[in-house]
Amino acid sequence: MKVPIIMTPGPTSVRENVRLSRAEKTTNPDLDMDFYDFYKKTTEKIGKFLKTKNEVRILSGEGILGLEAACASLTEKGDRVLVIENGIFGEGFADFVKMYGGEPFFFRGNKKCSINIEELERFLDSDSEFKYATVVHCDTPSGMLNNVGAICKLLKKKGIMTVVDSVSAMGGEELKVDEWDIDIVIGGSQKCISAPPGLTIVSISDDAFSAMKNRKTPIASFYCNLLVWEDYYNKKWFPYTPPISDIVALRKAVENILEEKDIIARHDKIASATRAAVVLGGLEIYIEDGFSNTVTVIKVPHGMNDDKILSYMKENYNVMIAGAFDYLKGKVLRIGHMGENAYVDKVSYTLFALQRTLEHYGFEFKRDMVKVFLEKV
Repeated sequence: MKVPIIMTPGPTSVRENVRLSRAEKTTNPDLDMDFYDFYKKTTEKIGKFLKTKNEVRILSGEGILGLEAACASLTEKGDRVLVIENGIFGEGFADFVKMYGGEPFFFRGNKKCSINIEELERFLDSDSEFKYATVVHCDTPSGMLNNVGAICKLLKKKGIMTVVDSVSAMGGEELKVDEWDIDIVIGGSQKCISAPPGLTIVSISDDAFSAMKNRKTPIASFYCNLLVWEDYYNKKWFPYTPPISDIVALRKAVENILEEKDIIARHDKIASATRAAVVLGGLEIYIEDGFSNTVTVIKVPHGMNDDKILSYMKENYNVMIAGAFDYLKGKVLRIGHMGENAYVDKVSYTLFALQRTLEHYGFEFKRDMVKVFLEKV
C-alpha cells in the first residue's frame, strides 16, 4: 500500500521516535506496579503543557470518548446544560447531554465567527442556572478557534462548570487550564500531539470530581465514568487494561512537545503564512475571524467538485487533505497544519499540490501560493 503524505486535520503524521517507542517490549500493565508510576508520570508531563495541576487521565478510545465521558459523568436527569455552539462539533455536545438525561440549552454564535464574549455575557445575565457548559476550542470542520480562556472565566464567575473540547487544538494552541478555570478539557492523541490514534486525554478539576461524587444518582456508564479513575494510583487498579503500547508512544510524543522551545509559535507562524498564501492566491477562507492555527478551511471554488480535487491531489501528488461533512459537505477543503504536519516543507508541498490540482480544473491563481507562503513564513 502506498502511504500518502497526510495533511488532514487529524490523524497527523507520527514522528519516527514515536513509532519506534510503540514497538518497544511491554509488560502487563495491570500487574506490574512500575507501570502505574509510568502512567502517572506521563499524565504529569501532559499536565505541564496543559499548564494545570489538575488530575489528568489517559483513556482508551478516540477523543469522542472523552466528550461523552465528561457528559456522562456530570449529567443527571433534568440537569440544565448550556451548549455553546458555533460549529458542527459544538452542536454535537447536545446529543451526549440528552443521552444521559440532561436538558441542553443553546447559545448559538455565528458559524463564521468566534463566540462573541459580550453577547454570551448578556445571555448569562438573563439566565445562568446551568450545571455546566460545553464549548469547542477549535471546531475542526470550519477551522474556527474560540477564546475559551475568556469564555470559561466568565462561566466560572457565574458558578457554571466547563467542559472544553480541545481535541484539535491541544498542543497547537495556547491552553492554560488552571488560569482559565477550565473544569474538564479533552484532547486526542492523533491531532496536534501527533501520536497514533486511539487515546483520549482528560484533565479533571476538583470541582468536577466533587460534582461527580455528589450526584443523586449513579453515573449511567462504566467505560464513560471518569469517577472510577479518581484513586487509581493509590489503589493500584485500572478500570480496564490500558493499551500500554499506545501510552508508551504517547509519552514519547508528549516529550517531543515539551522539548520544543515554542511549539505554539511554530503553529502560529505556519498558519499565518498558509492563510496569506490562500488569500493572496485568490482562494477564500471559509470563516471570517477566529482563525485556528491548526487547520485552514478553504471554500471549494465555484463549479468545482471537492471529491475530484481530493482524488486528483492524492493520485497525482500523493498528498491527502480533507473535505468536510454535515452542512459543510462539498463546500470546503481542509489543510491540517498541526503537530508533525506544521512544518515548512510539508505545508509548502501541500500548497503546491493544491494549486496544481485546482489549475488542472481551471482555476486561475492571482499569485503562486508557495512563493507567498515562503515569503511569509
